Amino acid sequence: MYKNGELIFYGSTGVCRVEGTEKRPEKGGGREYYVLKPTCQDGTIYIPVDTQVYMRPVISREEAERLIDTIPGVKAEEIRERSFTQLAAHYEQLISRHDCDSLLRLLVSIRAKKKEAESHGRKFGQIDTRYLKRAENLLYGELSAALGLDYDKVEPYIAQRLTQKQKQ
Repeated sequence: MYKNGELIFYGSTGVCRVEGTEKRPEKGGGREYYVLKPTCQDGTIYIPVDTQVYMRPVISREEAERLIDTIPGVKAEEIRERSFTQLAAHYEQLISRHDCDSLLRLLVSIRAKKKEAESHGRKFGQIDTRYLKRAENLLYGELSAALGLDYDKVEPYIAQRLTQKQKQ
C-alpha cells in the first residue's frame, strides 16, 4: 500500500501524489480508495486500493539521471504505419508499458519522424503530434518528480546534463 505524500506513476495519467485513503460508501459498499492528485494536471482521482490499473513508485533520481545519460545512444525507430488506427495502436502499446525507457524511445522516434517530415516540406500528422505531447508529458512529469524540478525545467536540465557529458 502506498503512503500519504508518496509520488507514484498511475496508469495513463502519470505522476500523482497520494493524498491518503478513504472509504467511499457511495462507490460500492465502503471500499477503500486512494485519493490521488496528479502533479501535472488539475483534479483528484479516487481509485480503489485493490485496482487493476497500473501503479508503481516514481523512479529514483539516480535512475532519472541514468536515463538522461542514455539519450545520445537512443536510436529512433522508423515508424511507417499508414493506417491511423495501426499508428495509434503502436504508440499506445509503447505508452502502456509504463516505463521511462519506452517513453524515451517513443519520444526520440516521433521527434525524428517530425524532423524528417519538416525537412521534406510535409505536414506532421495529428496522431503523431498527440502522442508526442503525451509521451513528453508522461516522461517529463516523471523526470520532474524524480529530479525534484519544476516540469518546465526538465528539458533545460536534460540539455545542460548532456552538454556537460559531451565535454567530459
